Amino acid sequence: QVQLVESGGGSVQAGGSLRLSCAASGTTYSYNCMGWFRQTPGKEREGVATIDRSGATMYADSVKGRFTISKDNAKTTLYLQMNSLKPEDTAMYYCAADWSSCNPVWILPLAYWGQGTQVTVSS
Repeated sequence: QVQLVESGGGSVQAGGSLRLSCAASGTTYSYNCMGWFRQTPGKEREGVATIDRSGATMYADSVKGRFTISKDNAKTTLYLQMNSLKPEDTAMYYCAADWSSCNPVWILPLAYWGQGTQVTVSS
């Protein structure tokens, strides 16, 4: 059974940084695609970034140059380093994983999800 547990969320002022972590059951190398998504009340879940088994990454335009996705296969952990945070980054952030490959063009929803961790950025 796939289990994904996020941590690292919190409140920060605009311009600040946070690092989210996602502890995955099994080894992260087992999943062909892992990613981070976010959602605010009343809006659809938005893809933030994905990373495939080879380490290739994809980012939403809104976070390019500010966020970095990475994974530590030995520690079975996925990370999202978020710098230069903006109030519009405020959302519940979810870790996700899939046995299927990452879509090469779009950040599409994945099969398995964590419970989420809240990120709040104040101006």
